[in-house]
Amino acid sequence: MKKDHLGTNGLRFDRDGPIGWCTIDRLQARNALTSAMYLGIKRAVRLTNSDPDLRALILTGIGDVFAPGGDLGGRNEGGDDPIPAGMSYEILPFVAIRESMAPVISAVNGICQGGGLLIAMMSDIAVVSDRATFRVPELLRGIIDATYAAVLPAHVGMARARDLLLSARTFGALEAQDIGLISRVVPHEDLREAALSAAKEVLRTAPEARLHVKRMLNEQYAPIDYQTMFWSLFNAEEPREGMRAFMEKRPPNWIPPGFE
Repeated sequence: MKKDHLGTNGLRFDRDGPIGWCTIDRLQARNALTSAMYLGIKRAVRLTNSDPDLRALILTGIGDVFAPGGDLGGRNEGGDDPIPAGMSYEILPFVAIRESMAPVISAVNGICQGGGLLIAMMSDIAVVSDRATFRVPELLRGIIDATYAAVLPAHVGMARARDLLLSARTFGALEAQDIGLISRVVPHEDLREAALSAAKEVLRTAPEARLHVKRMLNEQYAPIDYQTMFWSLFNAEEPREGMRAFMEKRPPNWIPPGFE
């Protein structure tokens, strides 16, 4: 089976006939996504769309974690390709996933939070293990997540979007399906076959017509204000305090005393 390198040791890309499998494989960091891994997922989407031998992409994780979002500790693995200078939001794969002409299926095998949940949401179909759990934790760390603000209301409605973003609570697979965040929940042991079945179903549809329908669907999303998000990440104090608190395993300083 041909192997393809995506610029990072935290991802594996395997070919199974016309299906590409991109596996998040960074067990030592619970599959936390580095910048190189975000860019690598975007490369996997581009590879699937440009290689005539590939027709669909399935994204999954290892162990009991799909992806918990970005690595707040800033840890990078040796052997990763350097990120091109000057890139910020361009490394993120979310728009590439939702606009991909080749079907993208997420096989969510476990914990799915932050950027991991955005990957699942932006996929054509998210097939989810009944063991999976979800959370939108960015505000706990002082992070303005522009992608969630733009896309979450289109999936679940404004009231539920406020609930999930502002409470940052954890919820399970059946609730995620019930509110429209994801579409399919299957027994954990059936996840791989169910994801393959979803890819085959989408591949039965006409590619050009499918692309236009996806474009029309994507028009339901609001514009993404990445400028505010990345200005805050680089300049504001709250993300720094949130990340320090996370690493030091303490409450951030904005939580009122007695509310920890």
